[in-house]
Amino acid sequence: MSRPAISAVVLAYNEERHLPACLATLDWADELLVVDSGSTDRTPEIARAAGARVEHRPFTHFGDQRQAALDMASGDWVFFVDADERVPAALAEEVRGAVARTGPEVGWWVPRRNFFWGHEVRYAGWAPDYQLRLLRKGHARYDRSALVHEVAKLDGPTGRLRTPLIHLNYDSWAEFWAKQRAYAPYEARRRRLQGQRCRPWTFLLQPGREFYRRFVVWRGYRDGRLGLGLCLLMACYEVLVCRHLWALQREREVE
Repeated sequence: MSRPAISAVVLAYNEERHLPACLATLDWADELLVVDSGSTDRTPEIARAAGARVEHRPFTHFGDQRQAALDMASGDWVFFVDADERVPAALAEEVRGAVARTGPEVGWWVPRRNFFWGHEVRYAGWAPDYQLRLLRKGHARYDRSALVHEVAKLDGPTGRLRTPLIHLNYDSWAEFWAKQRAYAPYEARRRRLQGQRCRPWTFLLQPGREFYRRFVVWRGYRDGRLGLGLCLLMACYEVLVCRHLWALQREREVE
């Protein structure tokens, strides 16, 4: 019996710097699919040169984009990889083995090793950083209203792979902070949809809880100055989210 087909899917926007190396680690997949959301650089050309099928779709938000890409893929299984991630040969072998199983799993969690400007972060919530990335088509759906931090909903059990993805997160503190600033409005809208509210004291308590969780509970202190800086910035991120959530509440009150 032949092995089920695997579609490796990459969501991309202006990823000409990362995409070539990413796709080079996916040449074992039965289908390479790059869903481009309006790149103005060479992303589509690079993808086609690597043998990928390129589909264009304007970006709405993360859950909607993931589900659209899942629908576009032709394989029996879909393996989502970000452009700044790399798939080691051992992980590729695990993925092929997982889809060839006759077990009940309809999804597989994949660990990640996260690198920030060349340094691996081993604590503070960034390790082992399991991501639900390998999905059996027809058994997985994304919530199209999920604005950020989207996770597929499955109609069956999941398993866990051992070999981690390599995630080249950021090249600088400025890049990291810019990404958090971009995420903050989405996260605020997500919390608002869940019925969460921001009170004046939330501006102090929520960042404090986030710092304590990452630095103490998740032992971010063991990553040294890098861990301290990341935990402080994630606390600042919570302040941004609170500001956006507060603004959404005020808009609602005015209406």
